[in-house]
Amino acid sequence: MNKLKRLIQHAVKTPQSVNRAFPPDVLKRIEETIAEGERTHSGEIRFAVEAALPWSYLRRNAPARERAEMLFGKLRVWDTEDNNGVLIYVELADQRIEVVADRGVARHVPNARWDEISNMMRERFRTGEFQEGSIAAVRAVSELLVERFRLPDGATNPNQLSDAPTVL
Repeated sequence: MNKLKRLIQHAVKTPQSVNRAFPPDVLKRIEETIAEGERTHSGEIRFAVEAALPWSYLRRNAPARERAEMLFGKLRVWDTEDNNGVLIYVELADQRIEVVADRGVARHVPNARWDEISNMMRERFRTGEFQEGSIAAVRAVSELLVERFRLPDGATNPNQLSDAPTVL
């Protein structure tokens, strides 16, 4: 993509863009879906969304993936007891969706599965289905976590990370 075009796309995306796509009731529903999934596995899911990349990323034409990986650390998704945290990152200006999994999950789930989830979300977002796409993605991540980190019957999962989506 042309660098000037990308700068313009990011300049016109404001926090209002996030509010239109992810109003408070949608963010609440995403939070509830994360909590629901985490009752079935020991993993931790974080959801982060921002309108546009910070200038420091745009200046050097950095990809959204780099931002997602930085947020993975900043939001402490890596800091779970079993290294089984997953970040779903949405960046609206470039229409990028990145799923970043900690090493405990990544060694069991091929990148193609994360790409499937990202692609599904992107398709839903193109038709304006931000809530539906986000909920479906959280559920898909939970299903993958259940395959490897299912909680035994009667066990509880101490919440190590916030279930609330982060709006940047």
